[in-house]
Amino acid sequence: MLRDALRMALGTLTALPVPAPGTIDRRVAGAAMLLAPVAAVVPAVLAGAVVWVGGLAGVPALVAAALAVGAVALATRGLHLDGLSDTADGLGASYDRERALEIMRRGDAGPTGVAALLLVVLVQIAALAGAVAQGHGVVAAALGVVAGRAVLPLCCVRGVPPARPEGLGAAVAGAVPVPVAVVVGGAVAGLAALAPGLPWWQGPVAVLAGYAAAGVLLWRCVRRLGGGTGDVLGACVEVATAAALVVTST
Repeated sequence: MLRDALRMALGTLTALPVPAPGTIDRRVAGAAMLLAPVAAVVPAVLAGAVVWVGGLAGVPALVAAALAVGAVALATRGLHLDGLSDTADGLGASYDRERALEIMRRGDAGPTGVAALLLVVLVQIAALAGAVAQGHGVVAAALGVVAGRAVLPLCCVRGVPPARPEGLGAAVAGAVPVPVAVVVGGAVAGLAALAPGLPWWQGPVAVLAGYAAAGVLLWRCVRRLGGGTGDVLGACVEVATAAALVVTST
């Protein structure tokens, strides 16, 4: 079961060519979401490496930050950014639940989705550039990526229904017990306190800020859409990453 969960986590959250899980059921799906912070190590290392190389090459902080954010998008096939765009279009298009879900299913980017993408990506780049200028850009880049993925167990706790009966959202909705999600979040926040180059409190606050941002968006989606979807999960990851990076930008 653990092997299938890890394969699902890596295959869903990264572009790594991992074998498909032998079985995908509620237990595997829930475990895969719990392993999201582990799968995040791959794009986190990539983001940190890009910032580090940029520092060695003497490129401006803003350029290094933009390249790091772009590298993470490539390493995840733009999956979470696509989810952010679709979720914004759905929430902004209509108060009718079925129409909003249909707009999200189509996948084409409307004006609200494009605006949301620009805003969130610009915040991520600007915040990371601030961290680079302060001298802790490598740590901030890695922490932001992990903090963003660490909210996925929260988004899949029991009590959060699926917005539609099919798709990734239905597979993982309610698959994570609340106490387990709390333990995972606490563990990530605790490890963030050990982040080198940052005050002990800044890492945990960054993780908590990511959880708060994702929680607000998830609450809104449950009220408007009736639950979560795969797109909603991606949107929560991106806004959580932005919030975490803002905290580490100074």
